[in-house]
Amino acid sequence: MNTLLKNLTIKNNFMFAAVMSEEENCKGFLERALSIKVDHVEISTEKNIVYHPEYKGVRLDVYAKDEKNTRYNIEMQVLKQPALGRRSRYYQSQMDMELLAKGCEYAELPDSYVIFLCDFDPFGEGKYRYTFRKSCEETQKASLKDGRCIMFLNTCGENAEDVPEELVSFLKFVHADLKESQTDFQDDYVRQVQKSVTHIKGSREMEERFMLLELLMQDERREGRKEGMQQGQLKMAKKMLRMTLEKFGQLPDTLLKTLQEQQDIEVVETWMQTALTVQSLDEFISKM
Repeated sequence: MNTLLKNLTIKNNFMFAAVMSEEENCKGFLERALSIKVDHVEISTEKNIVYHPEYKGVRLDVYAKDEKNTRYNIEMQVLKQPALGRRSRYYQSQMDMELLAKGCEYAELPDSYVIFLCDFDPFGEGKYRYTFRKSCEETQKASLKDGRCIMFLNTCGENAEDVPEELVSFLKFVHADLKESQTDFQDDYVRQVQKSVTHIKGSREMEERFMLLELLMQDERREGRKEGMQQGQLKMAKKMLRMTLEKFGQLPDTLLKTLQEQQDIEVVETWMQTALTVQSLDEFISKM
């Protein structure tokens, strides 16, 4: 049975990515998660839904940077997955490689954060927040200062006295079920996020996007059983691209032929990123 958009809470990956695509929501989240002041953030909305062969599926992330050029990769985690630490390593390396590919020098690499918002305790220590930075095993006086930080937020924490009250309020909101999530948490930021959730649920465009994602996820599972992993990923990426482009109207035969003949998944993924940012088929074709 298909999930309905109206039944989602913010812990759903699609809803979380949609809510955090709004700059004020993302800014507020980062301020609470990191206990810092952020003047403004820029959200890379074209990366919110990406088909990654390494990730083996559709991945919903929030990518952002602040006024200091610090980069953030934020992801919701509802089920406890194996090797979360290694997954965070992959995400951080992806951010670095993307910057280096654009001509950034090693010394110019900005600070980066990978933040997992977990609806479970990833380490079983009862902490609302687990923060990891590189340290030296032999002496505390030496610091690597590589600018990387990995953080796990836990909605099931027990040490409210050690973290800001506004962070605890937000994490309790995330942990709540549908009925409880609609109550008043006595927190202005949570009220702001609740308004965004209500707006998203009433948006026809967001409903269509969610239905598309549901279809992609269903097809992904079906294709994964039927075909080899590599071929299934390519086919799924092409289908996702076609469905995204069809919002502009019927696709010309020449374009369909080009899509059909392309066998390089990296090229298809690049086209997908372009499709998410253009305003017409003509603009997409001109940028292929």
